[in-house]
Amino acid sequence: MTTSASSAPAAEPPAGILRPASGPGARTATGLLLATVVIALAGVALTVLAWSALGPSDRSSNLGAAAAAVAYAVLGALIVSRASNAVGWLLIAEGMGLATMALTSAYAVAGIRAHPGSLPAARQVGATSEWAFFALVTVLVLALLLFPSGTLPSRRWRPVVAVTLLGNAVLLAAFIVAPGRVALPAPGGVSLTYPNPFSHGTIGHAPAVISLGSLNPLTLLLVVLLGAAAASMVRRYRAGASVLRRQIKWVALLGATFGVLQLVALAGIVADHGQIPPFAAVAYTGTELIALFGLPVVIAIAILKYRLYEIDVIINRAVVYGLVSAGLTAVYAGIVLGIGALAGRHSTPTLTIIAAAAVALLFQPLRARAQRVANRLVYGDRATPYQVLSDFADDMAGQLDYDKAVDRMVAVLASATGATRTEAWIRIGAELRPFAVWPGGSVPPGPVSLADTELLPAFEAVSRAVAVRHGSELLGALALEKPRNEPLTVAEDKLLQHLASQAGLVFRNSRLTAELQSTIAELRASRRRMVEAQDAERRRIERNLHDGAQQQLVSLSIQLGLLEESAGDAAAVREMTPQLRTAVRAALDDLRDLARGIYPPLLAERGLVPALQAQARRAVLPVVIEADGVGRYPRDAETTVYFCALEALQNIAKYASASQATVRLSCSASSLRLTVTDDGAGFDTASARSGSGLQGMADRLAALGGTLDVRSRPGHGTTLTGQLPVPDCARA
Repeated sequence: MTTSASSAPAAEPPAGILRPASGPGARTATGLLLATVVIALAGVALTVLAWSALGPSDRSSNLGAAAAAVAYAVLGALIVSRASNAVGWLLIAEGMGLATMALTSAYAVAGIRAHPGSLPAARQVGATSEWAFFALVTVLVLALLLFPSGTLPSRRWRPVVAVTLLGNAVLLAAFIVAPGRVALPAPGGVSLTYPNPFSHGTIGHAPAVISLGSLNPLTLLLVVLLGAAAASMVRRYRAGASVLRRQIKWVALLGATFGVLQLVALAGIVADHGQIPPFAAVAYTGTELIALFGLPVVIAIAILKYRLYEIDVIINRAVVYGLVSAGLTAVYAGIVLGIGALAGRHSTPTLTIIAAAAVALLFQPLRARAQRVANRLVYGDRATPYQVLSDFADDMAGQLDYDKAVDRMVAVLASATGATRTEAWIRIGAELRPFAVWPGGSVPPGPVSLADTELLPAFEAVSRAVAVRHGSELLGALALEKPRNEPLTVAEDKLLQHLASQAGLVFRNSRLTAELQSTIAELRASRRRMVEAQDAERRRIERNLHDGAQQQLVSLSIQLGLLEESAGDAAAVREMTPQLRTAVRAALDDLRDLARGIYPPLLAERGLVPALQAQARRAVLPVVIEADGVGRYPRDAETTVYFCALEALQNIAKYASASQATVRLSCSASSLRLTVTDDGAGFDTASARSGSGLQGMADRLAALGGTLDVRSRPGHGTTLTGQLPVPDCARA
């Protein structure tokens, strides 16, 4: 996890941004990739030159092999540079083998049939094209054995690797010297056949060599080795975690599709008595596409874990190289063949030089155009960050619902960067609260406190976070989370920063809406608490009346009845009269105390300071009352401040373990301030929950537009400050 803020120095790229690969391995992979592209382009050019001598199926297979070679090499280079996985090197080797096979096949056909004698050693070069097929089989099996970690499942699988290498080496040696026929394009084409130029008379006619010197034993060995590779994946799957299982499922799905297509093709051929019906031809074409293009793509997706369901970057690179290769080949063929045909000659050194110069001049413009086409085809709105911003601005121009605007913003950010999660945070007071989360339905994180109102705090599980400001005011933040193996690119980071810079107005309005909703919710909650408090106070008064004055009055009624019965006994009357007088006074005292709890008469008559001084004299600990220019205020203001002070003193007596307390009253032209301090134990305001006393004080003050602030820490006492607006106060 990395966390960034917009306050980071501009010269330092944010953590997690993808940097160009470096080191000998990456440079070697890039060099091999370029070599593969050059070989593939040469193979395509020779295929075009030998076009008339190639059968329809051989034309497509040779061009497909050249295109697949580039795909294998590109994906292998990506794996090497991003994952440092050995499978990447094997994919590069597979690509170079395919490109070499396509080039040598086209070379032989062009030099033997299309333009006889024009190319030296055409037969020998064509024979090596078939040899390359053995290397391709070996590399493919090794790649599947090492997939997806780049290592064998265990040391027990080393014999399988040895059998793969030894078996293919033996079959290749027998194939080289066996007296067979070369069939081009390899493997098994029909456009050109001729005797094996490397056949050795004595060794080649041996029964063992003849039996091994064909493609059938290689096919059988390939089936066995692929079965072993499948067994290794099953073993990995059973022992692996969910991510590894998901990687293997991709290859398993591709293998199952390949098997189904093979069965469909074989069933069609059997049903048609050896002929190839159209649907069987389509099935065979599907298997070729899977072998040439599907397998490297799936391996790359699984190893890179590149969003696992999105292969945009991979397709983008493949489209770019495919378009460039096709465009340059078309230019080359058009110049060499088209102009040559018009001039009555198929090829001349002059036309070849002109074609090469045209290819060199057109490469960069064609590559730039191909990149734009690939970006638009693969990414859509992700073609350029500024296009994303423009589309978002147009979308927001006629939208009045700012909540939907923020939801739209996080969705656009996710689609433009490939993030697995995007969040919009809006500042409410002294904390950041999650306002919108993508994907929809995700559980939002909890609020984050702001230690500094100008800087972003640390976010959990976030790859990058950027502040949203309006001027210098912090309004919120945009954050995204990327897959672990996919760093944030420079373009994606710029998009995030520009989107944050344009989101100030949207966040300001959304913040106002959120604050209003929060205020409304708090008002509703405070009203509910005040109603509950009033009900509780009524029940308390009823209980006090029932248990106190009511019982005393009942007792007085009984005593008066006894006095009435004793009216003729003067001595009894004289004895009972003082008792009745004492009971009446006790009942009056209880009623006065009850009345003071409802609204103190001293507060109504003389104001805050005398009323609080009277309460201080009754307190269980020393209380100092300090007042500066405090006079009379509206009744509701005096009542609120009085009962808040009493509640604070009660809390100190119950929980603070203090030796003394101080109550300060001060006023200005428009406000009345109450400050209650103690030297008690204190508490942690961040972790402690507000009790009913503090909440009741806050509700009382908030009902008149006031605020309550509590500052405390363990061992340093507590300071409680209440601020109440009193615009029409009358000073003493």
